Amino acid sequence: MSAESDNALSSHTDDALTTPNRRHVLGVLAATGIGTAAFRRAVAQTVEQTANIDAESIRNAEWVAGIELSDEERKTAADSVQGMLRKCEQMRAVTVGYDTLPAIRFDPEMFETQIRVGVAQRPDWLSPFTSASPEKLDPNDSLSFRSIRELGAALRSGNISSVQLTRHCLDRLTQFDAVLKCVVTLTEELALRQAEQADRELESGKDRGPLHGIPWGAKDLIAVAGYPTTWGAPQFQTRVIDRTATVARKLEQAGAILVAKLSLGALAMGDRWFGGQTRNPWNPDQGSSGSSAGSAAAVAAGLVPFALGSETLGSIVSPSRRCGIAALRPTFGRVSRHGCMALSWTMDKVGPLARHIDDCALVFDAIHGADDGDPTSVDRWFQWPMKADLTKLKIGRVEGVPLKEADQKILTHLEELGADIVEVPLPNEFPEWAISLMLDAEAATIFHELVASGNTDGLNRWPEIFRKMHFMTAVDYLHAARLRSKLMRKMADVFRSVDLYVGGDDLGICNLTGHPTVVIPTVMVGDGDTRQPACGTLTGQLHDEATLLAVARLVETRVGVLADAVPQVVQAESRVQKPDPADR
Repeated sequence: MSAESDNALSSHTDDALTTPNRRHVLGVLAATGIGTAAFRRAVAQTVEQTANIDAESIRNAEWVAGIELSDEERKTAADSVQGMLRKCEQMRAVTVGYDTLPAIRFDPEMFETQIRVGVAQRPDWLSPFTSASPEKLDPNDSLSFRSIRELGAALRSGNISSVQLTRHCLDRLTQFDAVLKCVVTLTEELALRQAEQADRELESGKDRGPLHGIPWGAKDLIAVAGYPTTWGAPQFQTRVIDRTATVARKLEQAGAILVAKLSLGALAMGDRWFGGQTRNPWNPDQGSSGSSAGSAAAVAAGLVPFALGSETLGSIVSPSRRCGIAALRPTFGRVSRHGCMALSWTMDKVGPLARHIDDCALVFDAIHGADDGDPTSVDRWFQWPMKADLTKLKIGRVEGVPLKEADQKILTHLEELGADIVEVPLPNEFPEWAISLMLDAEAATIFHELVASGNTDGLNRWPEIFRKMHFMTAVDYLHAARLRSKLMRKMADVFRSVDLYVGGDDLGICNLTGHPTVVIPTVMVGDGDTRQPACGTLTGQLHDEATLLAVARLVETRVGVLADAVPQVVQAESRVQKPDPADR
């Protein structure tokens, strides 16, 4: 999700400047109304091969399509294509970097006329909540699976130092990466410098908040000045971006310690990157899913207390469910994407992954808000911690979709707590996976230079997608956008009858409409070495992350799935060769 940087790859090759795009040719011919679709494809093929078109070229294409045009029609078609080619050459002569935004933006609130009023203040079913003070850590206890609040209390009591905690995370990242393949770059020098500063500040009484002194990991599409930002792709393996993403800067201001850039599938697809396949700590024979693969694996294995990931179409929810951890995919626009790789300008979102709902909320509290660098980002109400009064909420059980065991567990606990559970239908009249071709079209535009130069090795299935999207017309893209508008209106109707709903198999729908989702582990499934947490989901109103998190926290306190659960990779810790710090 999100883009940057400008190196040699952002310059067009001579071929890219002069070779016509078949999609453009098809569009121009369609506009003339001349010939059939087969004829237009034949002409487009000729243009691609010759970079020129005249009446004779049109004549040569006619027999392929089985039609015959008049001389006047041939001249009209040739003149139209030539004019289009000249305009395309003018546009292609201008260098466009990966971080350049188009002059359009997606607004999830556009059909919710009252939403800005509704999310401007705390809803009446939420009230401030004071978390109990965590128990003091025993110096002999493992630091690996502690919550942010537990670690923070230990830091403030002097029980541990941020430097000690940071070295602990750096060592574990080094140790387990041999199996998990979740680390792209250790940011050791930066981390120790930040940790030393955190210790000095805490000792002097300067407290930046709950994340002060806490290590974290960044999905490696989040730029950090001075370190490679690879996007998981061999084409960018050594590229260093000379600025820091807004989310990383906000976490630094909150006192958090960046210890690693974590893996993602190449250009945010899946869990395979130039370093291999990132593994699920609960079952290392299995990939961790993607594309926030390293973020989910590192959190699940206790290598970092929390990480940031991104989602365009499942990249936070999917690896979190696979690796059995908590996560928040925020509302579109809630968190700035400035300094992050763009995959889809209208669908990308950045959010936290952690082992605890409270941890996700603390991180979200630090990173949300408007940012000049991302014109889609907004300021909306959020406070934490909050307690939800379930008697004032309507919670949906989605009609027509089989409930997974993990989702049923959420509903069972909410019913026991007194929640009003109602049946709610999700829109099913729109082909959301067809509409999501908008994502593919935007991604193909962003990474056009890679296709134009033939530099597509190691990019998973992206090359095939990029190439085929050159045949999607602007008309088709805008038609998909109109269907998306209708889908957004239908989802607005859903949230007039419920405040949130459980499950629903809504990944495609809600990534198109921009609604937020929380992932929460609720049950253990499987047997023996493959036993691991299964996660359910809660989806809520636009910008109402506070309600989602408060309800999820209530469920979490009852299920306690991760309290004593340790992933298989960590259980086998004694069989893993521990690194000598002197070797690093």
